[in-house]
Amino acid sequence: MRIALYGRGFGSDYDGLMKEVLRVLKDNGTEIIVFSALVNDIKRCVSESADIQVFNTYEQLKGRADILFSFGGDGTMLDSVEYVRDTAIPVFGINTGRLGFLSSVSSDETLDAVNKIMKGDYEVEKRSLLELVGEEERFKGINYALNELSVMRKDGSSLIVIQVFVDDKLLNTYWADGLILATPTGSTAYSLSAGGPIVAPNNDSFLITPISAHNLSVRPVVISDKSVVKIKVDGRCDAYDLSLDSRTKLVDKGLQLKVKKADFCFNMVKLPGKDFFEAIRNKLLWGNDVRN
Repeated sequence: MRIALYGRGFGSDYDGLMKEVLRVLKDNGTEIIVFSALVNDIKRCVSESADIQVFNTYEQLKGRADILFSFGGDGTMLDSVEYVRDTAIPVFGINTGRLGFLSSVSSDETLDAVNKIMKGDYEVEKRSLLELVGEEERFKGINYALNELSVMRKDGSSLIVIQVFVDDKLLNTYWADGLILATPTGSTAYSLSAGGPIVAPNNDSFLITPISAHNLSVRPVVISDKSVVKIKVDGRCDAYDLSLDSRTKLVDKGLQLKVKKADFCFNMVKLPGKDFFEAIRNKLLWGNDVRN
């Protein structure tokens, strides 16, 4: 098996965990390729004579890994989209951050999980992605989002006017701070904090969630992910923020955005005994009541 190790760097606090993970991988004859930002951390955990293979781009990773281990929080998992893209490489999230909703396991569960993966005791769960059509150059080819696309007014500017069309039919005109178009995966992220519903990840849907809409009767809408969504922003401001997950660009008003479901999926490693509903109960404290 070939494993790619990905992350932003974890510091010496996780050296013990990484040494154990590397030991398990070595005992199973695994080939390892390491993201460039992790190389110095990995070198602390292996012998000086070890030959470390490195990747820094999507092209350098493609065809060289069977699974990617992502060390960090949800932001690190989202960033991994840039490197796996359409390779179909499954991503296994090891949470060394805080909430880690997307991450598969906590640091305490990691060794048991890695042993299960070495034995093939896991499933691959497909998560849909958004694609911003025609904006490859603006986002340097990473015109995809696992969680959401959002448009937001600039700091201190007035409300923006957002027209949304679904399959060329007008859905609504929103006067708001912004708008979120989310995948089911993103339903537990920014969209949730803006009042959107929780949607199970196996649903074929998009969520349209306004941010601080001026009209109180406006509510989030769930649509089919087979639809093509067009968004046009207007208003007094001359520009607004356009984000794909954590990647943000300043965009002139009047530009029409076209968004559809991407032609490929983001593959996540799912371990036995782990499920979406358990995650929202435990990590979001869903339904938690001190009276009970």
